[in-house]
Amino acid sequence: MIDIHCHILPDVDDGSRSWEMSEQMCAMADADGIEHIVATPHANSEYVYDRAYLQSLVDELQRRVGSRLELSLGCDFHFSYENIQDALQDPHRFTIGDTGYLLVEFSNFSIPPATADNLSALIREGLTPIITHPERNPLLQRTPEVVLEWVALGCLVQVTGSALTGRWGRRARAVAEWLLKNNAVHVLATDAHATQDRTPILSSGRDAVGEIVGIQKARLLVDDNPRAIVSGQPLPRPD
Repeated sequence: MIDIHCHILPDVDDGSRSWEMSEQMCAMADADGIEHIVATPHANSEYVYDRAYLQSLVDELQRRVGSRLELSLGCDFHFSYENIQDALQDPHRFTIGDTGYLLVEFSNFSIPPATADNLSALIREGLTPIITHPERNPLLQRTPEVVLEWVALGCLVQVTGSALTGRWGRRARAVAEWLLKNNAVHVLATDAHATQDRTPILSSGRDAVGEIVGIQKARLLVDDNPRAIVSGQPLPRPD
């Protein structure tokens, strides 16, 4: 399995608090069958995203954990005006590795009317926005059909694995299942932040997907699709 959304770098946002915790998270992920983790620090008004510095932390964590799993750098990109302008000027500043894939997180309080236009602008610059955890966003929980409109534009969708096991409540689980059944989920990820509660465990979410839409689809969401993403390749077509 490959996890494209994980707050595993120490003391850079609300995720891991120390090198020890980061190493423990890597060990947990490895034991769960995850072979590649994309470290995705927040880029928002609270946390500064310094790509070079964050890459140095990824390199150090890779040195500490050795070859048991692979690490790369991405970003939990808050969809603010300032971030959008930065991404338009430097399209690869926030992407997963050297790819064109960009994790996009929306505010829980406001989704501007120009959102579709701004997503389209990023797509025109060669980026592929990956909408993160829409099932947990209280605004999108009420209007999940808008997510289908963004998929039609060319966006992908990432759902949190633990949302399908009930960690985020019945509404989040129901919306995640609705998106699955409407072919609007492309990747499952952990969005892990720690060694307890929000952990780097993906297998339970994968198994839940398997029960809802079948094991072949579940494998697509935790292996084939995220593997294509970290490699900068188009997503494979499902059979």
